Amino acid sequence: MSLQTAVSGLLGAQTGIDTTSNDLANASTTGFKSQTALFADVYPAGSSNVPGIGVTTSSLDSDFSQGDVTSTGNPLNVAIQGNGFFITNQDGEQEYTRDGSFQLSTTGELTTANGAPVLGFTQNANGTSGGTLAPLTINTGSVAASPTTTLGLTLDLDSASTAPTVAAFDPDNAASYNASTSVVAYDTLGNANNVQLYLAQSTPSAAAAAAGATSSYTVYTQTAAEASAEAAAVAAGSATPAAGNYSTLTTLNFNSSGALINNPPTATLAVAGIDGAGTTNVAFNFTGTTLGAQNFAVAGTTNNGYPPGTFSGATINAAGQLQATYSNGKSVTVGTLGIANFINEQGLTPLSGNLYAASSTSGTAVVDTAGTGQAGTLATSSLESSNVSTSALLVSLIQYQQAYQANAFDIQTEQQDSTRLTQI
Repeated sequence: MSLQTAVSGLLGAQTGIDTTSNDLANASTTGFKSQTALFADVYPAGSSNVPGIGVTTSSLDSDFSQGDVTSTGNPLNVAIQGNGFFITNQDGEQEYTRDGSFQLSTTGELTTANGAPVLGFTQNANGTSGGTLAPLTINTGSVAASPTTTLGLTLDLDSASTAPTVAAFDPDNAASYNASTSVVAYDTLGNANNVQLYLAQSTPSAAAAAAGATSSYTVYTQTAAEASAEAAAVAAGSATPAAGNYSTLTTLNFNSSGALINNPPTATLAVAGIDGAGTTNVAFNFTGTTLGAQNFAVAGTTNNGYPPGTFSGATINAAGQLQATYSNGKSVTVGTLGIANFINEQGLTPLSGNLYAASSTSGTAVVDTAGTGQAGTLATSSLESSNVSTSALLVSLIQYQQAYQANAFDIQTEQQDSTRLTQI
């Protein structure tokens, strides 16, 4: 019986050595979680007041404590700070990892370093996320142009300005307006069509005054084509070269507090395309424009159009959103990483490749996004290091080696005693 006891001790010590050696071997593995071999004593069934008959391995306990987070500078690297696992698809099965060293495949799919697709909640063009997990794929080719249909323009206008000295508006005569600026409207082919805006102080109309307007500015526009036509008319000696070569877009009306009272604060301009592009109706939105004791300034602009572009890079932000950027300045959110949590992390089954599988003991995955539910937050352009404590493991390795040697010596002694008994 003592031989059996020593053999169990030998096997237990070997398990401890194997576990410790595996931890040490993965001291530099991204997101690795160390393990500890747990043992239980063994006694003969139905016996009492007898020596134990050895040891057995009861379980391998994983340490899911946080590893150090190190910046890498790679925009596709991400580390979980707190609870949770990234979700991957391995041959149709969901598996889980803390290793956020992601990359793009040749088809633009977000994958682990081993090439497994990373799962998340995809987002469509209108910004709505899907409710089921799916691979996240970026368009790494080109994006087509999108015409400008809405231009937001927030202006700061000077209340001290007076009406222009020249009453008849002419884009070529600075005395006929108070301020000017320009915007770009993209046509259906992505051509940048310049539109010049001119603002001239004017007396509020009767209707505007009845609505509370105490001051007004008339907004005129001139496209590049109209500017060329006016230049040609000037060269031809026309007495009225501006005639027909500009448009009156709208009149901005302000109350005594300097607030814009246009309702709605929009006006539409038909902008002709070039090189065969169609004409686009562009809605100018002047929301936020104010009148006050201030110099003229453009406080902000927005433009929903853009020219064609090619893929220039991808990033994962702190919210876990995978975003693609293009040479035209366009940024597209592809989707958001899913973060899985489990009722019992210790029940997860460790797999090769820095992965875990769910089991009946761990429970099913509860999936959230970063910073919601039980999911931890994310550190961008960073990776989580292994949580292995090398110094502590070296001490454990020595202890297991000593236990192994002691049990081996015990077996050797038992063999020698058995040999002597057979010789009696």
